[in-house]
Amino acid sequence: MEDINNEGNLNFSTKALYDLKLVERAVKFRDQKAFAELMKRYWEPIFFAVNRMINNKDDSEDLTIEIFSKAFKNLEQYSPQFAFSTWLFKIASNHAIDHHRRKTKSGYNITSLDKPIAKEGGEEMNQQIQGSDPTPEETFIKKENSDQVHEIIEKLKPRYKEIVVMFYMEELSIEEISIRLSLPIATIKTRLFRARELLVQIVRKTKS
Repeated sequence: MEDINNEGNLNFSTKALYDLKLVERAVKFRDQKAFAELMKRYWEPIFFAVNRMINNKDDSEDLTIEIFSKAFKNLEQYSPQFAFSTWLFKIASNHAIDHHRRKTKSGYNITSLDKPIAKEGGEEMNQQIQGSDPTPEETFIKKENSDQVHEIIEKLKPRYKEIVVMFYMEELSIEEISIRLSLPIATIKTRLFRARELLVQIVRKTKS
């Protein structure tokens, strides 16, 4: 990522300049609090924008967590030539459009966003569910008790947060979580995968 320079971003609002500082802290200093704050600032705008496109709250929550995972994975590719919000909404819009394309054959409907968002692009994210063997990053998350990791978990929506806490903090199995929440094992695996992808991306960034 290019160095952030206020003189080079004179047209940016105060909010956009603050976003740039958060991105710089996240990329250069591997600051988990910066990742958490970026999520806090943009979770609701991204969720509402996606939900306007696909008109399904459950799917919109799923897509929102995937969008942040993808954005954090590719944060080094962000260029401060554009506002961070513009870049993030590009990813969000394209991800929602990809979701729509996958659902088209089943008659899924989508409503376009305003032109500044609908015309922006991004890439598709792999959503395959991984095996049961823990990765090094997952092992770290289970052992890590830092305030920063907890802060990231706190920013997750309740249905993700409760599963992450049960799996990583309480160390319950997928089957035990399924019984406690009265949800299918497949649902637990899917939600855990999505939340885990986001946490793993942040761990990779902060520990690399």
